[in-house]
Amino acid sequence: MQGLFVEYISLVLIIIALVMLANKLKLAYPIVLVVGGLAVSFANIFPHITIDPDLIFFIFLPPLLYEAAWQTTWKDFWKWRRVITSFAFPIVIITSCIVAFASYALIPGFTLGLGFLLGGIVSPPDAISATTIMRQVKAPKILVSIAEGESLLNDASSLIVFRFALAAIVTGQFQLSQAVSSFLIVVVMGTLIGVLVGFIFYAIYRWLPTTPAIEIILNLLAPYCMYYFAEQFHFSGVLAVVSGGLFLSNQRHKLLTYQGRVQGANVWSTLGFLLNGIVFMLIGLQLPYITSEVEEVSLGAAIWYGLAISLVLIVTRLCCTLGASIFTRFAARFITVADRNPGWRIPIVFGWSGMRGVVSLAAALSIPVVIQPGQPFPYRNLILIITFIVILVTLVFQGLTLPWLIKKMKIKDNDAVLQELEQELIIKKAMTERSIRFLEKEFSDDQESNQHVKNLTAKLRTDLNVFQQDVEVFNNTSRNFIERYQHIYLALLDQQRKALYELNREDGYDEELIRKYLSLLDLEETKLRELLRR
Repeated sequence: MQGLFVEYISLVLIIIALVMLANKLKLAYPIVLVVGGLAVSFANIFPHITIDPDLIFFIFLPPLLYEAAWQTTWKDFWKWRRVITSFAFPIVIITSCIVAFASYALIPGFTLGLGFLLGGIVSPPDAISATTIMRQVKAPKILVSIAEGESLLNDASSLIVFRFALAAIVTGQFQLSQAVSSFLIVVVMGTLIGVLVGFIFYAIYRWLPTTPAIEIILNLLAPYCMYYFAEQFHFSGVLAVVSGGLFLSNQRHKLLTYQGRVQGANVWSTLGFLLNGIVFMLIGLQLPYITSEVEEVSLGAAIWYGLAISLVLIVTRLCCTLGASIFTRFAARFITVADRNPGWRIPIVFGWSGMRGVVSLAAALSIPVVIQPGQPFPYRNLILIITFIVILVTLVFQGLTLPWLIKKMKIKDNDAVLQELEQELIIKKAMTERSIRFLEKEFSDDQESNQHVKNLTAKLRTDLNVFQQDVEVFNNTSRNFIERYQHIYLALLDQQRKALYELNREDGYDEELIRKYLSLLDLEETKLRELLRR
């Protein structure tokens, strides 16, 4: 046990080193982690670390999905709901069908049932890699929003296809009408259970005495409860986590104190990074195990099948994204859509972002070794190697070329940056106006008797004049002035830190109080640097 613990500690240290290398090379860290895992696997320095499918699904999947749901804005999700649902359900099913027939025709002895099983495994793209790359190259917000929304739902639909195909192979029976009705029940009930469990946590947050630490712990437990209860009744645990996470995320301002929100964001950011890092590293470490188990065909043939299925997936997704664009233009004549003319550039980039990841490998590994005593599961090892090749090809090849494609398509959204900055000015102006009206109405007497309140009102009026001028003359020049102000303010924060460090070296000053003000400066710098990154 101690040796296994040491191996995991060493694995985390290697993950940190590889992520730092990825940042240095300006690459998406999932790509570097998978390739690094491959390199480490040949050294065989982690013989006891393997992927347990149940561990992946129950330990890793709920918090990763919940964090994605927590980060997704309901406004963007609802705005692009038609595109998101089309990619999460119809297009996943279309992809599964095409992969099923392609593998049935390509692989000798492969049945159509096994084809649908493989299709359910490899159909869901991994949005973590795509959104990481998109943010690095500052892709248009529409791409990031749709990719995030798609990732919340496509795992559920693909796993449902996988579950029905697996049941058909094991039992030898399949009825389309029964499968469709079961599909709808699994989706609806999984969603309802997630919302129900979310409402229970909502009640705990609202009506029981909690502290920031308790709020964070409850937030960590929520996705596991949603997933567990849904799976216990054989419904979609993925959709339960997504629906419950979206519900609680939309109510966060009512549920959490400001301390819980700030501290919880840091906890989730660290936890999500660690879980993602371990999962992508484990994918790379599985290569020796997977290749050693292939028996039905030669390793060369298995790699060829994997490359062929990868090509089928890439072409299918590109056709689907372009087809969705054409259909949107047609549907815009009859219904209101978010974008009446998506064009072809954004669909091409979005189609190319369909990289596969952890859900695909975990689903493949969860295939039982035997159907019944003495009868091994047919082509299980071949499905494993095909899945791994698909993940490797789409993640590395598409992941490395996606930044180039985004630049080649010339869809950098520079105008959106200006628009967002202008919106921030308007938001600050509205907040300041509301503050002044509140002070004048509720604390008018304190304006004369309390010098601090008087100074606060004067400061707000000064800020309001600045915001008003910036809004009225907003252009590239004003943007440069604002950015210059931000750089000066960052330098000022450094000087304030130095003043605090000097005070801390003197006797008589409480270090905890000094740390409090250092934390406030850190929060202020975080806000400023977030603006500068846009």
